[in-house]
Amino acid sequence: MNTLNSEAFAVLGQHILWSDMVGNLFGLAALALGWRRSLWTWPVQFLAGLILFGAFFGHLTGSAGKQAVVMVVALYGWWQWQRGKGQGGDGHIAVRFATWRERAVMAAAAAAGTVAVALLFTAYPTLSWDPWPDAYIFVGTVVAMYAQARGMVEFWIAWLLVDVVGVPLNFANGYAFSGFVYVIYGALVLWGLRDWWLRSRQTARPTLEGAPA
Repeated sequence: MNTLNSEAFAVLGQHILWSDMVGNLFGLAALALGWRRSLWTWPVQFLAGLILFGAFFGHLTGSAGKQAVVMVVALYGWWQWQRGKGQGGDGHIAVRFATWRERAVMAAAAAAGTVAVALLFTAYPTLSWDPWPDAYIFVGTVVAMYAQARGMVEFWIAWLLVDVVGVPLNFANGYAFSGFVYVIYGALVLWGLRDWWLRSRQTARPTLEGAPA
């Protein structure tokens, strides 16, 4: 995987790696497909994780491990959307807001997971260059993907919270392309949030008896 870790090009003094560019382009495509509620979002997310796993394996064990978890969650998302396709009335999954209980569980899992992973990264410095922000992004990504798999509008909010930390962290650590992609993620997240928000209202709206289908 030395080719993946080689420099593709440089822009304004920032060195862009092939792995950083290709993996994140697939990640960006996966997010756009998620916005469209396409089942293909999950294979593309899996492929993005596989590329980055190959790039990190052998020298950044923590980053490789994170991509392995992302791939497992992508498989879970594929399974969930396969089961739920057609529930939206247009051949795709139905989207909804999470219940207050689901929100509380996800927030608690995100907080506890971030602390646990950050402590692990701190205990083993070779796993991460910046334990707390890195743990926050990793756990936030997993929570966002879980919410996406369940068709929750909060998926987009979780991604937005990841972006807030992800953009400066990637630029600070030399992953310029990831930083640029996270900025684009932010724009896609806002559009996707609006689309899923409106769709959730349509799904929740009851059909009046005698009204035309």
